[in-house]
Amino acid sequence: MAMEGLEQLVSMDRLAVNGFVDPIRRLPDLLGIIRLLLRTYAEVGPDLFVGIDFNVFNLLLERRLKRRGIPTVHYVSPSVYAWRRGRVRRVARAANVLLTLFPFEPELYRHTRVNAVFVGHPLADAIADVDGNERARHIACRELGIDPSGTPIAVLPGSRMSEIRMLGDRFLDAAQIVQRQLPHAQFIVPCVRPQIAEWVAAAHRARPQLSLTAYHGNARVALTACKVALVKSGTSTLEAMLLGRPMVVSYRLGPVTYRLVRMLLRTPFVALPNILAGRALVPELLQNAATPQRLADALLAELDKSGVDPEYLSEFRRLGDILRRDANARAAEAVSQCLEAENRA
Repeated sequence: MAMEGLEQLVSMDRLAVNGFVDPIRRLPDLLGIIRLLLRTYAEVGPDLFVGIDFNVFNLLLERRLKRRGIPTVHYVSPSVYAWRRGRVRRVARAANVLLTLFPFEPELYRHTRVNAVFVGHPLADAIADVDGNERARHIACRELGIDPSGTPIAVLPGSRMSEIRMLGDRFLDAAQIVQRQLPHAQFIVPCVRPQIAEWVAAAHRARPQLSLTAYHGNARVALTACKVALVKSGTSTLEAMLLGRPMVVSYRLGPVTYRLVRMLLRTPFVALPNILAGRALVPELLQNAATPQRLADALLAELDKSGVDPEYLSEFRRLGDILRRDANARAAEAVSQCLEAENRA
């Protein structure tokens, strides 16, 4: 967006927070940013505000803008299907229109005033159907300089250092266990930030026998190249599903945060493929269950899953088709309709 001419009032780095404790620690700075934005928008007088994700921050901002007569659109519903369902009312107070990524979300807002619209998932539009993508896998392997006839395995412990600290060592220890049974396995780690690349280099020095390829970039290349993936719970699980890659999903939190989340959780699953399917389609190993040995055993079991269970990839395809709705065009149409409604009022 900056390359297209966006004027950045605040560096995105100041908004990089995660979990429960980090936002509380950063609260004074975050509130200061909200005040800056409110002053700026009061001067500019925008016709409409679109808040994209970053739910707590953007909903606070949207609620104040809406009170000032500025129509608001919130893009991406909070995970109210999973936990803290009281946020439905908060979203309805803050946004005129809510754009949702998943088809079951609008029903959660049916009894509120917000106009909840399922637009589909942009990621599903960006990734072609999983049929016939073996050629894409070979191209990705060549790009990474690895042998596509071997056993490439994507290792995705996260894009934040807090996630790397929680999962990184366990994921690489699991990789070592797998390599003892599969000597030709090759492990691929994307590094979206220099700090992650530094961590991976140090972790590799501690495990010199591990066949590890790290590259600067996002998860797409690793997931395209791999035959199976070890993935932190999040959007990458959806990306792996859309690419037709078997996966093992994991997540860990600090002890205090985990206890809070367990009390608030309202879904039996955390992996998006499982939530969409309504069943345990892919294995989840969370918190203390995410030991290197159990992660390794699950990876080995999933490696040949598509051959053992022919319905496995067809379910991935079915879910992808549901999400593939030309989301960008639908979102733009919903925003335009919101503006037209305000102009008629």
